[in-house]
Amino acid sequence: MRTSPSVRILVGLAAGLTLGILAAATGAPALASLADVAEPVGTLWLNALRMTIVPLVVSLLVTGVAAARDAATTGRIGGRTMLVIVLFLAGSGLFGALAVPLALDVIPVDPRTVDAFRGALGRGGAPAGEVPGFAEWITGIVPSNVFDAAAEGAMLPLIVFAILFGLAITRLAEEPRRQLLGFFSALRDAMMVIVEWVLRLAPIGVFALVLPLAARAGAGVVGALGYYVVLISAACVVVTLVLYPVASYFAGVPLLRFARAAAHPQAVAFSTRSSLASLPAMLEAAGGPLRIPPAVAGVVLPLTVSLMRFTTPVKDLGAALFAAWIAGVELTPATVAAGAAVVILTSLGGVGLPGQAVLVAQFTPVFLAVGAPLELLGPLLAVEVIPDAFGTVGNVTGDLAATAIVARDAPAADGAGSHEAQAVPTLHVLES
Repeated sequence: MRTSPSVRILVGLAAGLTLGILAAATGAPALASLADVAEPVGTLWLNALRMTIVPLVVSLLVTGVAAARDAATTGRIGGRTMLVIVLFLAGSGLFGALAVPLALDVIPVDPRTVDAFRGALGRGGAPAGEVPGFAEWITGIVPSNVFDAAAEGAMLPLIVFAILFGLAITRLAEEPRRQLLGFFSALRDAMMVIVEWVLRLAPIGVFALVLPLAARAGAGVVGALGYYVVLISAACVVVTLVLYPVASYFAGVPLLRFARAAAHPQAVAFSTRSSLASLPAMLEAAGGPLRIPPAVAGVVLPLTVSLMRFTTPVKDLGAALFAAWIAGVELTPATVAAGAAVVILTSLGGVGLPGQAVLVAQFTPVFLAVGAPLELLGPLLAVEVIPDAFGTVGNVTGDLAATAIVARDAPAADGAGSHEAQAVPTLHVLES
């Protein structure tokens, strides 16, 4: 039986933690030497991932903006769905920007663990970049030179350029529009091939990143990773619970009826960690307890599954803020605002990526935006399997809530719904 990538990465994490903690506890020269050898290997693996980020993010945003605009401009249901998707993603990002820093302040990790982490990262590598002040952040949103922004890893201005460029492409004539979108689609696919190659080595890369970190910080690494899992999982649960009154108020669905309708799709989502696998259960819930016309649900649910991961902003921003905080990066309002802006703007572009690739494409830009050390990217990716299960439950709940809200004022007649369904372009629905 073939082992899943997540399991292999967890094995690499466990091996690195075990040997690193033993090195810290015993001071064995052989283990210390192994940690020294592993460190450049981990850096090499991390650099291989990082080199794909700029072309991958730009190509994802350009093609994602084009697909989203097509959906928004073809039919009233498509436009209404896109508006709800944008509002949901913005709300998730705002929740993360407010709740995660508060949680880090109210329920801190053991100070000795934080000091150990910061000492280890101080010797193992500097933070990913300086965090600008608020005024500098505002003036830097629009890049004066997009190539300089790409070279410096300034993700927010680069993302703004990519979105504007994607919108500009949609205004071109059919032939140049098709050529440019074909180029960026090919660029996206080529970058994904490289990411796939690098991720095949993820168990080695994570092992090599964690071993020197644990050798310097000791057993506190395990506690910090455990706190991260609890923090992000809890944030996903809370933001998911917020959807219940939102659906009840804006869709006019009784609270208990929405909860009963969502229960089965949520169970499928938690067990599979896939919104796509949960789609049949969502369609059944929409047509049954939620009483949404099939022609409406058949348009809106595929759109939301394709274009919205509701918990992505809170999860990705939470990961970056946690990494920045534990590494000693000051979480100023400008820092959090930069991270929230990046994570909201990239949420649409990251949909459709398989497995760990979506985490790489979405974690790295927000890490760079808040100045979090990329050395922590590997360990956090390794334990993401647990928060991801809770996040997928939130994504499915968000899909159902958005569909119920759109359906409230949508045409109920099958004929009208079918016409809208034909107008909305077919989207490539992929894993959550």
